[in-house]
Amino acid sequence: MAKPKTFYICNECGAESPQWFGKCPACGTYNSLEEQITIQSSVDVLTRGGITGWQGTHNPGKSTVKPAKPRASLTFDQISDRQIARWESGYGELDRVLGGGVVPGSMVLIGGDPGIGKSTLLLQVSNQLAQKYRILYVTGEESGQQVKLRASRLGVSKTQHVTSEQSEATATEVGEESINADLYVLPETDLEEILKEMDSLRPNLAVIDSIQTVFFPALTSAPGSVAQVRECTAALMKVAKHEDITMLIVGHVTKEGAIAGPKVLEHLVDTVLYFEGDRFASHRLLRTVKNRFGATHEIGIFEMVENGLREVPNPSELFLGNRDEPAPGTAIVVACEGTRPIVVELQALVSPTSYPSPRRAGTGIDYNRLVQILAVLEKRVGIPMSKLDSYVASAGGLNVEEPAVDLGIAVAIVASFRDRIVEPGTILIGEVGLGGQVRSVSQMELRLKEAAKLGFKRAIVPKGQKYPDFNIEILAVSKVMDAIIAAIPHQTLEDSDLELEEEYTSQ
Repeated sequence: MAKPKTFYICNECGAESPQWFGKCPACGTYNSLEEQITIQSSVDVLTRGGITGWQGTHNPGKSTVKPAKPRASLTFDQISDRQIARWESGYGELDRVLGGGVVPGSMVLIGGDPGIGKSTLLLQVSNQLAQKYRILYVTGEESGQQVKLRASRLGVSKTQHVTSEQSEATATEVGEESINADLYVLPETDLEEILKEMDSLRPNLAVIDSIQTVFFPALTSAPGSVAQVRECTAALMKVAKHEDITMLIVGHVTKEGAIAGPKVLEHLVDTVLYFEGDRFASHRLLRTVKNRFGATHEIGIFEMVENGLREVPNPSELFLGNRDEPAPGTAIVVACEGTRPIVVELQALVSPTSYPSPRRAGTGIDYNRLVQILAVLEKRVGIPMSKLDSYVASAGGLNVEEPAVDLGIAVAIVASFRDRIVEPGTILIGEVGLGGQVRSVSQMELRLKEAAKLGFKRAIVPKGQKYPDFNIEILAVSKVMDAIIAAIPHQTLEDSDLELEEEYTSQ
């Protein structure tokens, strides 16, 4: 006889607990445990699905044993070598992060903060793909009229259908030009109705906006709960693989920035993308976290303009300051996001502190690495950083947390302390070790090629590698002190500089 079993699942992290707690033991979130009841059958799992005789055929006491042969499994030689042609989404930046285009039958999860532009991006991509394929746009957060209003603001073609019994009037208002439209809008949250529409329409691609609003009526939990998100995603994944329908799914994020729902959501899908950006800046970054069909940690860069998102073909110009008027305390580095090199300007400001403990602040860089570099400058270079407030930021707010930008941070801080200008046309690449040494980094050829393309004439790089000739002067260094001497040209010290240094050393 079936036995009911009660347990509790956390809405935030998906952890299971045999009893209710006010605070989740796994993630520490308050009031996130919800009761779940499951039927635990007493029937053996081997006999429940009709797998009778399992013990008999493998009983070593019997003399007759069935010969081993595959029932449904295949060897690699038996699997067809059919090449899967990727679709061009109409946006090169999206194709880059997907590994070269949209893979038919794949499932892509896109997460991001509210208002960052997830729905805008998917509506624009749907419009581009609708020129060649049949697209179903399922919206659980907006009505058909709201989607149409946003589409007209973005300049999307007005030939989309609104498929819903409650929206027949809206569908007839589109006009005769919508007869050949291949972009269909379905305002629905019921999973069964969504699957019926897919079975009837047979789309090549379906957009689910968003998975947290979709619910399965057979489950008693509320939409957005762990059970609902898990079961709805699993059902959509099964349809995507069996019917070869590409799924683009929008996922909400928590206040910590992770995708809301159980972690199994990210394990089920083929690709996980994060849409990032500062709400005070116009650029948006589409970053790959997981990709079964391409490289991870790739980024695509968009800019939010009046009529939607626009691709940024040369992102280095977006994150470079005014090169005609260099300022003290700035340095140029080449950061790599996946296989894309980006030239970024780093800005540093150093000033005497008025607090017992100096302040350290970093925008767009890793704070722990900043503290480490400040300690290296004080110990190995002799700059009294313990008596100075230090502020470092990347131009444009781009997050550059890789070790290759360490040398640029160190030189920018020294240039600000001395109130000097780094030699114009110089880029800095290298990791700073605790002993003051400059260590080598990966993808040097890509970095130097990007710097030469933008007109830089000198590159201060780690010693010990052979670098290709890109018509750029290579200055190989092994110590941070050597890099500082090479980057900051010799200038005559004024009396005010000497007085300032004596003041720091006397404190």
